[in-house]
Amino acid sequence: MCIVPVHTESAEAVRLAQGLWLLSWLAVMCGAFVFSLGVYLKIELLRRAEVMENTEIHVVPNILLLVGLASMGTNWMASRVCQDSMDMSRFPRWKVLLLAWFAVAALLCCLLVAVVVLSYALQGRLEESLKIGLRNGIRFYKDTDVPGRCFQKETIDRLQIEFRCCGNNNYKDWFEVQWVSNRYLDLTSKDVKDRIRSNVDGRFLLDGVPFSCCNPASPRPCLQYQLTDNHAHFNYEYQTEELNLYARGCRQALTDYYMGLMNSTGPGVLSVILIQISVIVSLRYLQTAVEGAMALENPEDESVGYLLEKGLKETFEELKAKVLDMVKLAQVDPTTSEVSPEAQEAEKGDNATKTPSPPPAS
Repeated sequence: MCIVPVHTESAEAVRLAQGLWLLSWLAVMCGAFVFSLGVYLKIELLRRAEVMENTEIHVVPNILLLVGLASMGTNWMASRVCQDSMDMSRFPRWKVLLLAWFAVAALLCCLLVAVVVLSYALQGRLEESLKIGLRNGIRFYKDTDVPGRCFQKETIDRLQIEFRCCGNNNYKDWFEVQWVSNRYLDLTSKDVKDRIRSNVDGRFLLDGVPFSCCNPASPRPCLQYQLTDNHAHFNYEYQTEELNLYARGCRQALTDYYMGLMNSTGPGVLSVILIQISVIVSLRYLQTAVEGAMALENPEDESVGYLLEKGLKETFEELKAKVLDMVKLAQVDPTTSEVSPEAQEAEKGDNATKTPSPPPAS
């Protein structure tokens, strides 16, 4: 029994092919859109690679790039099938390839669903990666003359200015690290010596932050140093002074930014999945309708298009049997081996020479 059969005449099959051709090219553009999303997300992640501990989140743009390219190719092929369905002499060449096409198209839909799921599942990993990466970035902020860390200061400063954030969790993270290099400290100064001696690790710590933490919306000039000393500045209370520095930490800012990017791709990816499924269903109806018309004596007569020729259970059992047959054909029986005719003749000759001669008559 056919699943969802539809009776179509020749004119209806032509209209179906024409509509599917337009839908296929729409799907090609959707594939280009998915590929563009992957490129943009990949670039944004690479821009912040220095403040990320691992690259697990890159799996999302990588899948988008792969699916985008594959979608453009498969849907372009679907448009060619629509063109050749108009000519009964050219359509049979696609009969074998269409089975692989349906498998690839279904796999693409599954991968797109995986992208949406991974976008939400990797949020915790992304936040942890940014936490460790930003912590290391702040710690190496002063190492402008160390190979491999030369651009860490510039990266952190640009990051804090662009995302209007300060520190990892907040601006107090800068109080726990020495972010001023020793080459810029007056080691003969009593204040500098006292600060270094007062620290167990011999670090120069101060209640100050880099200039990039300053909020330009503050009505007063930026205060970078002695931030916890109310008497060091006129008309200042650090516990209530919220506009002087950015209050939000960069980890939260970056997490919100990247999750916003990936979440915004969700509706676009879901719409691409719906279009791809429409192409798969329409092409299946077109394939079965054209093959049914080719089997008739008069191709102009009414044919039947369907999704499955048999029920779901029967179709599954048939596919399972075909796969098992293919596996059996691919296996080699180790107990049997082919023997060439020359080897058989040589073996017969050896057996003849080994045959004992009859005993002499007494």
